[in-house]
Amino acid sequence: MAIFNSLGSNYNLRYVLRSLLSDISGQKVKLKNFLQDKYGGKAILAYKGREALTFAFKILDLPQDSCVAINGFTCYTVYKSVHEAGLVAICLDLDEENSDLNFTVENLKKTLEQNKNIKVVIVQNTLGAPCDIEKIAQICKEEKLYLIEDLPHCVGAKYPNGKEAGTVGDFACLSFSQDKLIDAVSGGALIIRNKKYRKFQTPKFKNISWSQQFKDRFYPLFTSEIRSLYDLLLGKILHYFLKKMDLMSNPMSGSYDCRLLPDWYCNLALMEFRKLKTQLNHRRKIARIYAKTLNKKILNSSINNKISLSANLRFSVFVNNRKDLIKFLKKSNIFVSDIWYSDVAPECPNAVEISHKILNLPTHINVSNKDALRISERINTWLKSQ
Repeated sequence: MAIFNSLGSNYNLRYVLRSLLSDISGQKVKLKNFLQDKYGGKAILAYKGREALTFAFKILDLPQDSCVAINGFTCYTVYKSVHEAGLVAICLDLDEENSDLNFTVENLKKTLEQNKNIKVVIVQNTLGAPCDIEKIAQICKEEKLYLIEDLPHCVGAKYPNGKEAGTVGDFACLSFSQDKLIDAVSGGALIIRNKKYRKFQTPKFKNISWSQQFKDRFYPLFTSEIRSLYDLLLGKILHYFLKKMDLMSNPMSGSYDCRLLPDWYCNLALMEFRKLKTQLNHRRKIARIYAKTLNKKILNSSINNKISLSANLRFSVFVNNRKDLIKFLKKSNIFVSDIWYSDVAPECPNAVEISHKILNLPTHINVSNKDALRISERINTWLKSQ
């Protein structure tokens, strides 16, 4: 059976049925209460994680053109969220060698010296690997900066000091979008941990359309059918047809204004949180197989050394001629072409270089030990031919 990095990678038959039949009232309140207990702050739910992040800036009500320090190696939606709030994103570079894909404390210090208008720092624990939160939090405290933990990659990850990601900053932002650790097809949350802002009166959010809810509800069914039929070519035809008819939910579409999250998404998110420990253990196991069996010259020791702490959303390798490897794996029905970070800040040369070499391997629950060994064997075979 074909192996995918995304395209409904977290779904099974039970999830498909839950998404189609789930219409339980009261789940929004349950999810809010759960998140408030878990992360220690007021929870605000939204239809997208990026909406929650943009809303955090609105709560802070910073002067226009205030600056926000972000990872130079990140998803475009983070940069766009800052821009949509009328603020300026300042990208921080990675280490020149052996980076764990997070910006360095040294680069943060240097950038703060050069730009006194930075008011907020966002950490993302890239692909689940924890950053040096203790030093970053200390700098933020000393410089009176707001710290936001952006959690789409790292729900359940642990920092070296033992604290869980999301329990340190002034705010924590979560995404429940497709192929994330907590996958409810869509959804997001802002956790207001800073007591100064917990009394903020949340305005009335807009509703999402019924047509969008239809696409989201059927997305697990559609993607499950596409993946199961892909080897027979029927999956490709079905995928093409659904996209052509605009029936496939697209996680990148939509605005940055907060919209209401209906109960059925909340029910799926709660279900995913209940499975989180099992998911994390599985991802850790798959990551260790890759680390043990792949050729060491394409591995990164900083990332590998954090497998036990990381959420391991993906396992990263670093290769030249990445397009050739992607084509080679495709011949074996291994599809890993979704490169998230091919367009990064040009002012961050290390991030740019890494973005041209990184390839993210799947660790999700539907990748078996046998699948991971097969992927490693195929990559090692390709390396020998180079």
